[in-house]
Amino acid sequence: MIKKLKQFFFTIPLCVIFLMVFSGPGYGQKVKTDTALKKIPGAPIPYDSLITTKAITSKGLFKVHHIEKDYYFEIPDSLLGRDILMVSRIAKSGVGSKAWGYGYPGDQLSESVIRFSKNENNKIYLSSVSFAEVSKDSTENGLYRSVQNSTIPPIIASFDIAAFSPDSGVVLKFTDYINGEGLLFVGVNDGRSTLPISTLQPDKSYIKYVKAFPLNVEVRTVKTYNRTGSNIANFNTYEFNSSLVLLPKKPMKPRLSDPRIGYFKAQTTDYDVDPQGVAIRNVSMIARWRIQPKAKDVDKYLRGELVEPEKPIVFYIDPTTPKKWVPYLMEGVNDWQKAFEKAGFKNAIYALETPKNDPTFSLEDARHNVIVYKPSVVQNAMGPHVHDPRSGEILETHVSWYHNVMQLLHDWYFIQAGPIDPRARNKELDDELMGQLIRFVSSHEIGHTLGLTHNFGSSSTVPVDSLRNKKWVEKHGHTPSIMDYARFNYVAQPEDSISESGIFPRIGEYDEWAIEWGYKWFPDTFKTPDEEKAFFKRWIVRRLYENKRLYFGNEGATNDPRSQSEDLGDNAMLAGSYGIKNLKRVMEQLVLWTNDKDEDYAYLARMYKGTCEQFKRYLFHVATNIGGFKRDYKTSSDSSAVVSYTEIEKQQQAVLFLNKELFATPFWIMNKEVYGLTGEGGVYDLVYLQRSVLEKVLSYNTIGILLWSETYQPDRAYTINQLLQDLRKGIFEELNSGRTIDLFRRNLQKVYVNQLISLLNKPQGTTQILTDAFYDASFMTDSRSIVKNEIKDLANAIAKSAIMKRGDHLSQMHLIDLKERLDEALKSKSL
Repeated sequence: MIKKLKQFFFTIPLCVIFLMVFSGPGYGQKVKTDTALKKIPGAPIPYDSLITTKAITSKGLFKVHHIEKDYYFEIPDSLLGRDILMVSRIAKSGVGSKAWGYGYPGDQLSESVIRFSKNENNKIYLSSVSFAEVSKDSTENGLYRSVQNSTIPPIIASFDIAAFSPDSGVVLKFTDYINGEGLLFVGVNDGRSTLPISTLQPDKSYIKYVKAFPLNVEVRTVKTYNRTGSNIANFNTYEFNSSLVLLPKKPMKPRLSDPRIGYFKAQTTDYDVDPQGVAIRNVSMIARWRIQPKAKDVDKYLRGELVEPEKPIVFYIDPTTPKKWVPYLMEGVNDWQKAFEKAGFKNAIYALETPKNDPTFSLEDARHNVIVYKPSVVQNAMGPHVHDPRSGEILETHVSWYHNVMQLLHDWYFIQAGPIDPRARNKELDDELMGQLIRFVSSHEIGHTLGLTHNFGSSSTVPVDSLRNKKWVEKHGHTPSIMDYARFNYVAQPEDSISESGIFPRIGEYDEWAIEWGYKWFPDTFKTPDEEKAFFKRWIVRRLYENKRLYFGNEGATNDPRSQSEDLGDNAMLAGSYGIKNLKRVMEQLVLWTNDKDEDYAYLARMYKGTCEQFKRYLFHVATNIGGFKRDYKTSSDSSAVVSYTEIEKQQQAVLFLNKELFATPFWIMNKEVYGLTGEGGVYDLVYLQRSVLEKVLSYNTIGILLWSETYQPDRAYTINQLLQDLRKGIFEELNSGRTIDLFRRNLQKVYVNQLISLLNKPQGTTQILTDAFYDASFMTDSRSIVKNEIKDLANAIAKSAIMKRGDHLSQMHLIDLKERLDEALKSKSL
């Protein structure tokens, strides 16, 4: 009996024995069930007690449970420590919720890599991971261990484990974190500096949904903030979408970038470059898709046969897209197939319509690339992509196609091609023409999703005369790259009889070369990274030597006349002259071509403004040649100069162009009939245009470059003194002739004098550091000395001219006023 009692007591939990003895007035009293121990705060509870039948579960990368108002993430152990890319974008925004052209649906707000990890205290930490510094060399002489030991990713959030998964994992409550102001799901990445918002309004914000897919989890939230800088309303509400995309366990082999081919980049500091630390530098990897042959086709590929890739790039068309535009968007994608053939792949990229009545298909699934059609007044389209920062591998893309981009396309074509294509002269273009315009924009945006950046230098490789050669331009196109901002062939004249194929942009030689260079597959061909790098550099040098049309011009080279937005040809002055001839034709017919029965003149006003903007573009293309500064990437094997300046002849030609087309009053741009009907095109519109050009031509930036040029190549330089003399000949021609100075010329001369004086005063800029730097530079160089001398000379010339007998009193008063302004500037204490 005693033995049995011992067995009995040893099998009863100690807590039960404790309750039996002390819980009631008498030994052996029945224990009540509601006296069970309460759950310790923060401790996990049984899985089935948390994830009940009430849970709505979405299965994918990991399980997402929706229980009443709460969301739980069930993270398997296999994902702990894995790299997950998080990208947040604006899904919807309201009126007044944008700032400085930012804040539109599709705009990316943040991108980072996150990682879940567990510690011994049953806590799950969420860290933000950076690949800014790396080392892969784990040998005794490598820096892998040193980098790892000295680097710790910041922990951005911590979570109590709500329950343990029966499938080896943890369950975390994410509701509060998503609803809060943490960087992960807010979507603005502390973007209060870029969006007109301040404090989050929790009572006006909510989680719309969380969905799981095989490779990603999508979190959609609605967030309301206090509005800043507006009197429309007190709040701004946005709908944000945050995507969590699992990165490949083994990163793709990267391809290093080269400045002579335009690709988006993933950058890191690589400590393996030189273990001695002498040549440690930033390493740039191009952004590209993982395109490689199927295992069974490797031999065929290496023999030069075209093969289909293991995983092609497939784009789906948003089912809400107007049906008539779908074929053209698809053609814009399929047009890239020819380029991929240069890299050895067929059917590597194509578009499909979204499957109908398929509940398993979702546009938000990271396995699907989508062209999303947005009913928006925004005149734009965007081709973003998400790439692995460890290798540059592009993982997915959602192209934003805004409905009102069609108005932009119409206006461009009307103004640039109206004189040579009668179809352009209508308020509404026929569907086939608009479809072809959509097609080329689609191709451009898809180019971005393939990793290609803009190539603003491509059009500069084409001789201007070739743009009027019907046979040549219809065969080659007016620019070698669809990635250039070279919309339509505005150089072509009506008598050239050039057809659509010589007017429209298309995928060209540069684009094919860029895809070949970025996507051609090389198995383990190279023994070392240096061997691989040397091969790719030799390949580029050879191809650029063979074909100058493969030139790449970075859009950031703002002082380089070759790399300009919206320009054509190798000579901006000649191209601009032809362009202005066509604009004059447009202006002569503008009232007729915009005749909109029973409507007001808003359409006429819009097209008039567009014509003036096009004229302004030609002027700035020319102005960039004055003080033009060119920098070409070259290796040490090429002994020619990296830096060069615009030829003196071209700079002189540029000033003559401005004197003729802008400073000699362009009366054609001030159409009296248009002004009478719309009020657009008044005297001051011309003044502002002349001022904007002079602000560029007479700036410290231009003066500085001209001084550098004179220092480094004195025998071939266009000097600042020559520039000032040539400008004065055109702007102050009346000083010597004694002719009457009309209103337009008086205004121009005042603008010129004010611009000279402004160079002596501290400029007002948006960035104080930049403002101070330019102001200080003017004291440390000859810039101010030259400007002061010009002011003195001009004041003396005006004084001499003012005493001439003139036919009108206004000219006399004008000259006296200019003289007084110049004298007062020289007396300023700030000098």
